[in-house]
Amino acid sequence: MKRLIRNLFTWSLAVVLVTTSCQDEVDVIGPDTSSGENIEASSATAQLISRTSAKDGSTDNIVDGASCISVVFPISVTANGLEITLDSEDDLEVLEAIFDEFDDDDDVLDILFPITIVTGDFTEVTINNEDELETYVERCIEGGDDDDIECIDFNYPLTFFTFNANLQQTDTIVIESDRQLYRFFDELDDDDIVSLQYPVSLTLYDNTVITVNSNEELRRALESASDACDEDDDDDYNDDDFTKERLDNLLAECPWEVDEVRRNSIDQTEQYLDWFLIFAEDGSVTARSNVGASINGTWNTQESDNGILLTLDFDLLSDFTLEWLVYEIDDDEIKLYSGDGDRIRLEQDCDFTDSISEDRVANILEDCLWIVKRLQLDGVDNSSAYLGTPIKFEDGGQAKLRVNGTFVTGTWNIVETSAGFAVEISFQGRPELNLSWLITSLEEYRVTFVNENSELVLEKYCEGNNDGEAQEVRSFIINSTWLVASYFSDGVDGTANFSGYEFGFDTEGKVVVEGNGQMVEGSWVVYLDNDSIDFDMNLGENDPFNNLNEDWEVVSATETRIELKQTNDNMVTKTIVFEKAN
Repeated sequence: MKRLIRNLFTWSLAVVLVTTSCQDEVDVIGPDTSSGENIEASSATAQLISRTSAKDGSTDNIVDGASCISVVFPISVTANGLEITLDSEDDLEVLEAIFDEFDDDDDVLDILFPITIVTGDFTEVTINNEDELETYVERCIEGGDDDDIECIDFNYPLTFFTFNANLQQTDTIVIESDRQLYRFFDELDDDDIVSLQYPVSLTLYDNTVITVNSNEELRRALESASDACDEDDDDDYNDDDFTKERLDNLLAECPWEVDEVRRNSIDQTEQYLDWFLIFAEDGSVTARSNVGASINGTWNTQESDNGILLTLDFDLLSDFTLEWLVYEIDDDEIKLYSGDGDRIRLEQDCDFTDSISEDRVANILEDCLWIVKRLQLDGVDNSSAYLGTPIKFEDGGQAKLRVNGTFVTGTWNIVETSAGFAVEISFQGRPELNLSWLITSLEEYRVTFVNENSELVLEKYCEGNNDGEAQEVRSFIINSTWLVASYFSDGVDGTANFSGYEFGFDTEGKVVVEGNGQMVEGSWVVYLDNDSIDFDMNLGENDPFNNLNEDWEVVSATETRIELKQTNDNMVTKTIVFEKAN
């Protein structure tokens, strides 16, 4: 690939004319002709020089879809309906980011004509419409089989000497760019002879700089580089030119932070916050959190017709265990993709360190109450059983679970294992909690645990704290009587099911529903969750109250009216409106 720093100066040659009064006084500055260092315009060396200096059009394939032409910036385009102006090749990253925002959509690019393109011989052509552009695109030979050599570049300036028919030097030519070099050789006649002043410096595709000192060394260097790399001569702008060897080296270079995880069309990123994958050259991989949790697995890469595949296999991390297509890499980011919409994005972090202690775990867990945000056992979601039912970890090993406003007592204990620190929990009648939970992420307001194929996520809830609008909503609800003014589930009106029932919420987290000769007790809690206010309710399994067992989002709240909404993973939306009773 031609380096973007290359100068595209206007064609100009610095010519030094050597004048003499007689032929015997000519000062031959160029190489000795008897050494064979002169270059005939029709020679193989001259052709290699022309091929290496030809215009590379593959850097902007995302725009023109062709590797033998390039566009002249600035240009305006519409990308997926968004009109943007690309001022330089650097702005192609903006265009790629728009296309990469979603992996399962159709990317559409419309160019606003007219534009100017540059062909391989540096000719500029005005293009007025898509048909004219397609004419030039069809002329391109893709797949790396075209004539230009893109895996090596001349470092300028270069100095050439020209000779007359008697091999006497006539001019000195200084070349400053690919464009000048290509035009210089293109305008020579077949029988013209020039020589190149050595040493000459060149840069290979991997940024290695080499020096050649003769025509033979130059010819060998250019021939060797002609097939030394992937020239990216295709319309796949997102393949990013990497080999299996480069990927292997990059993976093992530093730890990789998990930045995004999607499995089965569900965003699982939140549960892997502060997780890192550490790849070893022996094929082992360790998933570690910033709190010292450690889960071992294996990895390997292989080439396929679709690209390079990375296979991950963990006993305890099913979301990562898959054969992934590596569809994009750079020095600090790797994107993995599977055909079912699964994807993982990793970001390199060479400064990764983990630190944890028993005191740190205790200090965090013993502060305030903890809401069960997620509880999955062998893939089965048990979170609803703990809606409105926070846990309290107390000094001395006592644990409390607030059920219907009353604390049920259990125990808890911190243990250090070979995989990291774990918390053992025990409550009578709560087998789903009574496990040894390995801490995989420990933050002041959020803790994540795993146990084989099970997962527990807790979020801190400090009652009485000044948490803005959440505190205001609690103040509206407490010690008042509320009626269900509206209830809809997936567009179906179910308001009548709650007619005649009054709801009361007390300060201890207990909700009581009375009416129609019934009384039902349950649990509730209102708290701030990121940018939303959540209202959790648990009224048991009796119909119709079990329909209210949700992690509701507060849409609006006043002293007399509270509107809640909830949308589940199946995109079923429920809404409920409480109004204060007179």
